[in-house]
Amino acid sequence: MRALLVVNPVATTTSVRTREVLTHALASDLKLEVAATEHRGHARELARRAAEEESADIVIALGGDGTANEVVNGLLHHGPELDRLPRLAVLPGGSTNVFARALGLPNDAVEATGALLDALHNGSERTIGLGLASGTPDSRDAEVPRRWFTFCAGLGFDAGVVGRVERERERGKRSTHALYVRQALRTFVRHPHGERGPITLLRPGQDPVRELVLGIVCNTAPWTYLGNKPVYAAPRASFDTALDVMAISKMSSTGMTRYVTQLLRSSPERGPQGKHVVSLHDETEFTLQSQVPLPFQLDGDHLGVRTSVTFTGVRRALRVIV
Repeated sequence: MRALLVVNPVATTTSVRTREVLTHALASDLKLEVAATEHRGHARELARRAAEEESADIVIALGGDGTANEVVNGLLHHGPELDRLPRLAVLPGGSTNVFARALGLPNDAVEATGALLDALHNGSERTIGLGLASGTPDSRDAEVPRRWFTFCAGLGFDAGVVGRVERERERGKRSTHALYVRQALRTFVRHPHGERGPITLLRPGQDPVRELVLGIVCNTAPWTYLGNKPVYAAPRASFDTALDVMAISKMSSTGMTRYVTQLLRSSPERGPQGKHVVSLHDETEFTLQSQVPLPFQLDGDHLGVRTSVTFTGVRRALRVIV
């Protein structure tokens, strides 16, 4: 089987020696080509080329959630084609690895490689749904290129946290869970839309939901991890359904404490609840529209600010080795 291994050489949790061990193990069972990324967007280019040239049966992403997202977007550059596209595999190399863990893989790259080889031997794979974020027609963001996401997207508060973390990493800070917690607190202190939010949720044939402070879109559960603890913003979200939404219409100091506590205590059966919490399940198409530009993130990657994003849940978008 022909395989392309896309390696992020600056991934947080894999050393050069570890990557050499993984490569050797994969090469013993696969006709392996290895490509190291050299810049942002390179993983996407490599995966797109593999799909267009039909040069690989499987594309393996070794890195964090950002690397996996780029590979997915490269494979799906021309849209889902299950019978033609290479299958995807992911090996965790980042600080959180939400996508890999949501697929049921170990959070250790060596163990995950063993699991991948077992899956290849057994012919084990699944077809998963993905989310697609696009510029909303007739909005100021109409021309923003569409982008696929594997596990989550966010407009507003949570995306602001992601942006602050990325700036800290650019200054040399390591990506740790403590860093995320600190930046969440700082974002809340400086958040300008605590009482009445600028976001409106629009769905075809439904009344608008207005004055939201933040909107979190989930393609699977959990939403993220704090260390080894899964955090569920939308517990019913699944790779087998369309998209789930968790939005909040008020973010006072008391409310912030309540929602953080609920997230920390969340489980596959229970997420954040309350009169200011909006929860939607298995939504195929909807738009988050803001009166002012707000931070926007996909799969933990800060993409600047947006005023309107249209989301589509695409079932059976990609085959994954698991």
